[in-house]
Amino acid sequence: MKLSVLFSGVVASAVSVSADTVLWDGRFNDFTSATDLNNWSWGNQVGPYQYYIHGSSPVTSYVNLSPSYKNPADTGSKQGAKITLDNTAYWNGQNMRRTELIPQTTAAIAKGKVFYHFSLMRKDTNAPATTREHQIAFFESHFTELKSGWQSGAAGISDPLLRWCVGGQTKWSVNWDADVWHNVAYEIDFSANTVAFWHSTGGAPLTRKVAPVATSTSSNGADWHVGVLELPRSGYPDANEDFYWSGVYIESGDITTNVAGPGAPVDPTTSVDIPIFTRTLTSAISSSTTFSTVTTRHQTTITSSHVQPVTTSTTSTRAPPPVTSTSSTVSSIPSAPPTCTAAQYAQCGGVNFAGCTTCAAGLTCKFSNDWYSQCL
Repeated sequence: MKLSVLFSGVVASAVSVSADTVLWDGRFNDFTSATDLNNWSWGNQVGPYQYYIHGSSPVTSYVNLSPSYKNPADTGSKQGAKITLDNTAYWNGQNMRRTELIPQTTAAIAKGKVFYHFSLMRKDTNAPATTREHQIAFFESHFTELKSGWQSGAAGISDPLLRWCVGGQTKWSVNWDADVWHNVAYEIDFSANTVAFWHSTGGAPLTRKVAPVATSTSSNGADWHVGVLELPRSGYPDANEDFYWSGVYIESGDITTNVAGPGAPVDPTTSVDIPIFTRTLTSAISSSTTFSTVTTRHQTTITSSHVQPVTTSTTSTRAPPPVTSTSSTVSSIPSAPPTCTAAQYAQCGGVNFAGCTTCAAGLTCKFSNDWYSQCL
């Protein structure tokens, strides 16, 4: 059933609609500034993020927060993040520039079917180089990730595309233009070993662009990198690069396609469509009625100090099935899961690491510290 509620007049209310369960919330809503990331350490694991993969400069050289950095359509976020690579962004003596945040959580973000949400944007100022490979929003085993710039080993000099990759293979791509927000959700089924891709731009709702692809969904729940790793390339010097992030969270159940995100405020002067499964509101509510909670499958919370008469109508409706169209370069036919080997620059060991520990042919698992070894 669908309940259409029209709020009119002067209303002091807040409406929160969440499609399903948010397992981990990385939307920076509780941060006063990026320096809050410094509160986290291996001995004091607090906050939503682990912050240890970065250069030697202060945190504000690499991460900054501002309402102007978020997708304007993402009303569930108070602010977004600007993640920066500069000439000091070398972590732990490596030759790659890296600024990355890791979810700090014990929630089951690597079990069953879950959706990893984020929005990404670049500007012409401090634009990511098109001449070097960038690995974005990736897992340690690189079973799924975004990539931008010239891909290592490819022909040519530069590449303007933003790509979604599975096991290093491009399954979807688009020209990465400046000032365009790309809204993304990885649909990962850790039980079935598949991953699908949802995407939209600006404020448009997410639609599924690529059907589930078979892959080895290896994750220990603490190896999704919200940030970027840039591979070195001889003859192409470093330049400052900025990546803008918004709406970062992980949920289970049905996917939230609204870019506003779970818990976003709703304009009380507009119609609100709420799927009702377990409760039915009466067809009319008198003025000055105060109501606080409506329990539905979609965890709807409505609070009001004054509500004008409400007109309701019910219609029998079901959500349309996910869009499964793909671009001409995308194969929607799952392939057999690959052998579990770690790619170049991927993690291959460390305390609590549960991913691939064997490196691809020609690579060696090099010890960096107790928490991290890498295929080189």
